[in-house]
Amino acid sequence: MSLFCQPPSKDLESPAFLFVTCQVGAERALKSEMARLGPRFHFAYSRPGFLTFKLPAGHNLSDDFELPSVFARASGFSLGKTVASSLEARAAEAWQIAGGQSYDALHVWQRDSAPCKDRGFEPHQTPAACEAETAIREQGDRLLGTTAHLTRIARPGQRVLDCILVEPAEWWIGTHCAASGETCLPGGLCEIALPSGAVSRAYLKMEEALVWSGLPLAKGQRVVEIGCAPGGASQALLGHGVHVVGIDPAEVDPVVAAHPRFTHVQKRGSDVRRREFRGVTWLTADMNVAPQYTLDTVEAIVTHPTVEIQGLLLTLKLLDWELAEHIPEYLDRIRGWGYAYVRAKQLAHNRQEICVAALLRKPQSKPCVESKQIQRSTPE
Repeated sequence: MSLFCQPPSKDLESPAFLFVTCQVGAERALKSEMARLGPRFHFAYSRPGFLTFKLPAGHNLSDDFELPSVFARASGFSLGKTVASSLEARAAEAWQIAGGQSYDALHVWQRDSAPCKDRGFEPHQTPAACEAETAIREQGDRLLGTTAHLTRIARPGQRVLDCILVEPAEWWIGTHCAASGETCLPGGLCEIALPSGAVSRAYLKMEEALVWSGLPLAKGQRVVEIGCAPGGASQALLGHGVHVVGIDPAEVDPVVAAHPRFTHVQKRGSDVRRREFRGVTWLTADMNVAPQYTLDTVEAIVTHPTVEIQGLLLTLKLLDWELAEHIPEYLDRIRGWGYAYVRAKQLAHNRQEICVAALLRKPQSKPCVESKQIQRSTPE
């Protein structure tokens, strides 16, 4: 697959670099993926969770292109960096680097400081990023007159000015055109609050997966979750009004087990009779096994003649980063089951794993996130 097949940019003067942010630890997988997507991309610079790539002279990437990457959380054209000594000076220089273009939104974020869940770290909008955004807006008001029109959440088609805090005094400035989903959010980060009553952080993973995938859950539908213990993801699903059949030989938290719309089948997924899946609309799976085992288990279910699962949300564990090379094969295998719409992403709350969404029928458009900062105080 080549990215150099779109019409030339009309608004930008052929930026020479791309920036990409990712999960700390995924840099090698991302570089390998970029080599497949654009063989003429040349790796240029990196820090944990942040990379840049030199574009070939005369490239014809349009300014609204989307990088079809599994491991990139956010990406765009890199315009340069500022290492000025003070906060105010960096903010002022950011506008100089921006080059007098017209922007609709401002995204400011800090690269991750650690791998997800390492010493309790969860990706989030940091105080340093908020301070930098305030300074950039203040300097913009001083230099340009006003920045009040610059929103934090972009709409599809809007031009975004990006600022990534790579180091405390090293900011990289870039731009991208918001398309849908995570491209509308600063750093591609869908911030989700973990309710006080959540039984595990799997709640965060499921909520983010639902937002990213746009899986059209409807109240009253049946969802099967394979690998449900201790129940955090099932708890998130129950909050959407569906009935959940949780499959796992391990115990489920009593709070989830007692829910009137939850049924626990205390078996391995491969041991469950196929009749348990009749009338099920959606299937999710998150098992601590190699991707091939997860896919074997799911394939035996969804290809059975008495079962018609409309959509899947699968977590594939990359127990070794070398498994990232096989992701195209995994996705092709799922397409072979009859799913027309299949895509994958390493979500912010994923660890060394990816989320795969699949639908039997391709939706009319990709899911659009306008503002998905989920703030449920208590799970239903």
